[in-house]
Formats: sequence, C-alpha cells, structure tokens
Amino acid sequence: MSRRALLRGLASCTGALALGGCASLGATGARYDASSLSVDPTLLVATTRKPVKGGRAKPWFGPDRASAMTVARAKLVPPDESRFSLAAAGLGDWRIDQVEPVSGDVSDLLGQAGGGGSDVLIYVHGFKQTFETAALDAAHLSDGIRFRGQTMVFSWPSKAGLFDYAYDRDSAMWSRDDFERMLQAIVTPAGVGRVHIVAHSMGTMLALESLRQLHDRYGDTIDGRIGAVVFASPDIDMDVFSSAINRIGPLARKITVITATNDRALALSGQLAGGMKRVGAAEKAVIEKLGVRVVDASDSGWGIINHDLFLSNADVRRVIRRQIDTSAA
Repeated sequence: MSRRALLRGLASCTGALALGGCASLGATGARYDASSLSVDPTLLVATTRKPVKGGRAKPWFGPDRASAMTVARAKLVPPDESRFSLAAAGLGDWRIDQVEPVSGDVSDLLGQAGGGGSDVLIYVHGFKQTFETAALDAAHLSDGIRFRGQTMVFSWPSKAGLFDYAYDRDSAMWSRDDFERMLQAIVTPAGVGRVHIVAHSMGTMLALESLRQLHDRYGDTIDGRIGAVVFASPDIDMDVFSSAINRIGPLARKITVITATNDRALALSGQLAGGMKRVGAAEKAVIEKLGVRVVDASDSGWGIINHDLFLSNADVRRVIRRQIDTSAA
C-alpha cells in the first residue's frame, strides 16, 4: 500500500468523524455516481520524460529528458470496491497494468480515445514524482471528483529525489513549450469540449508559463475552450505569478488557487528560493488582489506537511469539482 493511499484512508476516516459521515461529491450539487475513468480505466499520457524499455515496461518513463514528447495510453486497474476490500476502508489504490505508446500527436491520441465533444482534464504533477506516482495521482484526482470526460496526465522529468529541487524546477520549465504545443493541439481544432487543468506545486509554474505563451500566440480566441484552471499549492514566486497573471488577460479569471499558510513543503521551498514567499503559502487577501479566485485550505489539513490537500481532503476536491462544473463554456 502506498503512503498516499494510507493518508487518503486516514483522511476519509477523519472527515467522517468531523462531518458525521462520508458526504458524496454530490452533496453540493448533482450526484456523480461514477467517474468516466472508473468505467473505462484508460488514462491518456503526454510526457517529456525519456522512455525506458520503449515505454512498454515498468518504470515506463524515467527521470531523464527526452528528445521528443511521447503520447501514450495507460491501462489502469481500479481499486477493488468489494465490501471487505481495502478500497472500502479508503485504503485501496489504483495501479498501472500497461502503457501503450501511440504514434502521432495529442490530437491523434484524443481521436483514438473516442468520446468526441467530451471535456478533457489535464493533470500536471509537482516536485519529486515518478511517472507512476504522477499517473496514479491523476487517476485519484479524476475518480475522486467524479470527472466525466477524458483524463490526461502531463508528466515532466523529475528525479523524484528530495535533494533534486533544482533539476526538477529546470525540467519543469524546459517542458513548457511541449505543454503549450499539447494544449494548442487540443484547444484549436473542433471536436473537443472544454479543457480543464489541475496543476500541483512545481507543476503550476509550468502550466502558468504555457498558458501565458498560448495567450501570447492566440490572444483571446482560445479562452472559450479553456474551462477551469486550478493551481493546487502553487510553488511559484509571488512576483513571477503576478507578472504572468497580468499577461494572460481573461484567462486569469478562470484560475482558482488553493492555498494553505501552514504548507510546510512550500515553507521549505521559499527558503531554497532565497526567502521568497510562494503563492501557495501566501495570505488569501494578497493573492485575490491579482483578480484570481482563492480558496484558503489552511484549516482543511490534519497532517504535518499539508501539501497535497487536493488529493487527501474531500472539501478541497469538492472545490475542484465545483470549478469544473461552473466554468464558462
């Protein structure tokens, strides 16, 4: 059992005690009985990591930077939902069964996946992640918010080591052109619904820079194709964030920032960055002045780190679901 699966299970139990039971995601709106991913457990993949063993055997993609982006389909196995399983106690986990690299680009991948006109959820992981943990986090997120549409993970090269912060940060920024090209391939042609982006930690810097580049290239013409943009615990310098927000026009109104002033991972990141405050650990009022939505989750975490509340906390997941549901078409 993974550490994150254990944390999610404990969080579920804690939430049940605090709320008097396990509330479904439909408690604040329409009920979603199942995510599309649980019905068809196929995760779309776009990665700038170098393939290992052709991308067809574990670990599939490593920490090195590839010469070209790879697109693939990952066949997943959902948790066993039987009554006495670990999943029933909130401790079950998804796993990857196989990965199938696909020839062509992202638009070809979406076309082969079917579901024409459906929305797409793109998850961008943060610091210290392997390809496998990133892919499974995308599955946890999509299933946890009962997303109805295609789910994709964008995985950039991370060494997944505690002392490799600089390499990861540079790799994230190195991947921004490929992420922009991937977004361009999805939002410019007809046949796809809204594109929603959930980026975590260091991945938010990559997503924001790519959105800025995309807006510089296409202006407001692509705004209607972008749905919700959620930055969970963004590991971005406040000055850098402010500058980028001022460059992306109406796209800024689609952004929701999830913060926690007691996020200890971002406190350490700020120290590594010369004492510069990270957006995900800033006060709500400071960020709101930039014209973006802010959700302060400081009181939602029960753990020591409080850096992955978008996965471990049901209230934060409901926020993400609500932003997707209410995003303008």
